[in-house]
Amino acid sequence: MERRPPDPFTAPANPLLTPEECWELLRHHEFGRLAVDVDGRPDIFPVNYVIHGNALVFRTGAGTKLAAAVLGRWVAFEIDGVRPDERTAWSVVVKGWAREMTHANEVAAARRLPPRPWIAEPKPHFVRIVPRLVTGRRYEVDGRVDVGLAGARTTTTGD
Repeated sequence: MERRPPDPFTAPANPLLTPEECWELLRHHEFGRLAVDVDGRPDIFPVNYVIHGNALVFRTGAGTKLAAAVLGRWVAFEIDGVRPDERTAWSVVVKGWAREMTHANEVAAARRLPPRPWIAEPKPHFVRIVPRLVTGRRYEVDGRVDVGLAGARTTTTGD
């Protein structure tokens, strides 16, 4: 039987998610956004990832994501979701250090991890984000907004 993540909406009066709820949501998703700072300029990238131990791991090619990991700077990682039928939304943010995985044993272990990159171009590098802070929030969606599909919305009254 497939294990389902706990419902982060059981206590709508409390907008904060517990660390346990945040980790469960991270474990049951595989797509998020990586925010990096390179030379004082912010950038954000969609990435698919996996939780391995107490860290997030993703694959990448050469470029800004890898440069941010090699520079050993702080990064932020975010996932979110919407429950249109419950008119709720949630967001989990991970802040920590990113580093390229270079030891032969850890690279070999990372190659066996799901998920595979969505893009067919080579992604030979593995990056590990070690969280220093994991936070999450739940939100009640305003009744004037038609949530529809996750991320899509239209207002039902003129603003």
